[in-house]
Formats: sequence, C-alpha cells, structure tokens
Amino acid sequence: MNWRTIVKIVAANWPAKVICFGLAIALFVFHRMSTLEERLLLVPLTIQSDSLIPSSSYPQMIRVNLRGESAAIFSILESDIEVFVDMQDVHDPGLHTAFVQWRNTSSLQSIEPIQITVDPMEIRVFLDHRMTKLVPLVANLRGRVENGFALASYSLNPPEVTIEGPASIISGVSELFTSPIDLDGRRASFSAEAAVLNRDPLISVSGSGNSTFQAVITFLVPVRNLTNVPIAIVDLDEEFTAELARRTANVRLEGRTQNVLDNFRPNANFLSVNAAHITEVGDYVVPITADLNGALSDTISMRLDPEEVMLTVYRSSDRDPGESEGDGQ
Repeated sequence: MNWRTIVKIVAANWPAKVICFGLAIALFVFHRMSTLEERLLLVPLTIQSDSLIPSSSYPQMIRVNLRGESAAIFSILESDIEVFVDMQDVHDPGLHTAFVQWRNTSSLQSIEPIQITVDPMEIRVFLDHRMTKLVPLVANLRGRVENGFALASYSLNPPEVTIEGPASIISGVSELFTSPIDLDGRRASFSAEAAVLNRDPLISVSGSGNSTFQAVITFLVPVRNLTNVPIAIVDLDEEFTAELARRTANVRLEGRTQNVLDNFRPNANFLSVNAAHITEVGDYVVPITADLNGALSDTISMRLDPEEVMLTVYRSSDRDPGESEGDGQ
C-alpha cells in the first residue's frame, strides 16, 4: 500500500471522522472532569492599597474551591494560594466595590488539571485614610486584696501602645485596657503579664501585644478615730480651780488588728492633764495624756489632736461661788 492509497483512505468520509474525533475528545474531557474531586479552602483576604485601609467589616476569609485529581488538590495548602482585591488606584475614602482575585504559587504551576474558583467573587467595603496614634494602657483590675492590706501603687510596662487603623475609628479611641488582673487574696507585691485587649479587628496594635503589670501591696495599719473625747483635770490642789482652753480632743488609734481597736472602750479619765505640779495661779500649757488600760499600750498606738492645751488656774477663794467653769471649747 503506497502513500496515495493511505491519503485516500484518510480523506474518505472526513467530515464524519472529524466529528467522531471531536466527540471522542469531548467524552474524554467529560470523563476526566467527572472523576475529579473537590476541596474547599478558607484563605485570608488581603486588601492591597497604598494609602487607604478598610473602615467597615468585610469578609476576612474567602472560600476557595479546588477541583482536580485527589492526590494533587489535597497536597495544596492554604498558603499556596493568595486571595486579594486590588485597590491601588483608589485614593478617595468611601464605599468601593472590587473583584476578588487569586494567584497561586509556583508549586501549583505543575498541577493539571485543576480549577480554582472563589466565593464571594466581589466585595463592597468602606475605605478610609490610615492613621496611627499613641494611647495610654489601663490596667483592668478585678477583685480586692486580702483584708488588712492595700494596693499602694502599680505600673504597666509599656504604659502606652501605638495603634493603627482607619482615621474615623482611631480618632475615637482614647485608651486601651489589659486583660483582667486578679487581686483577690493578694497580700504581697507581685508582677504578671497582661495581654493588651483589642476588640476591633480593624485596629492593629504595635509591639508584642502584652504588658508587664507590677503591683506594690502594703500592710494596712488598722485605724480607729475618736472625736470630741473629754479631757479631765487630775491631781489639782484643792486650793485651786482651773479651766481648759478646750475641753475635748480627737484621738487616732492604730493597732495590730481592727478587732482590738473596735473592742477598745476608753475609761472616764481616758484623756487628762496632770496639774500636780501647779502651785501658783496663772496660765499653763500642759500636755494631754491618755490611759490605754495598761496591757493595750503594747498593741495600740495613738496620736492626739491637740497634744497639749492651755490650762488657766485660779485660787478657789478668788472665784465667785456661783461662777461656773468655762467649757473652754
């Protein structure tokens, strides 16, 4: 059989042969595609813009549907596909619509056949100018220290953080808080790591996202204040009478426990001025003393206001029997 014969055989009924060949290819492709499997990936969306950033919520994750041979598509990672919207040419704040695009890495170039589709195919998002701002960090304190102790002071390091985001949102942020810091039952100084709380996904916080909290806790001295406690004049010679410039004083008691202070009951001459040394009439500045009932003096200390008082002394014979002692208050 020569080549002319072969050409005649091939050329005979060529339209039908072309149709059959096309159908064969179509059946092969259909069969091949019908045996392909699907896989769904969630890939983070990147908005590409030089000067603007999102100021409203938008889909943070995009569904990427892969269709191909099982062994091939299940070897693909989320990091192998980049999903983005290109807004490089947008320069005015406001509402904008853009198509969602994707690009693959070099590792996907050799995978055939493969189909990649994204959902949603476009997004609508408000854009605003980018703004940075330094704001103070506030400790979020919970609970109370142990009874008898006090939180004297505390600090955060760093005390401030830099935030970045859309100008319309950043301008309204005046401070950020830490995660809760528990003080319950504390009776000694301590330090702890606290996270910087940022509940707005459109705002980013620079740094590690943590702050070191340091607290100074001190022992709290129990205190009881007594006001307008009478002052008695003791050991004054019967030859004399006397008047105080003021007849009461205020007492601040400090003790080891609050219970001891609360149960203390001052006696009748708890506060007094001693006049045993007085032998002449006149004005004397005398100290005020307090009787802490003996043993209590070891557990209670006190401060007097005032600590001394003016005492005016007269001879009893010189006073009008009907004249009363002034209250000196």
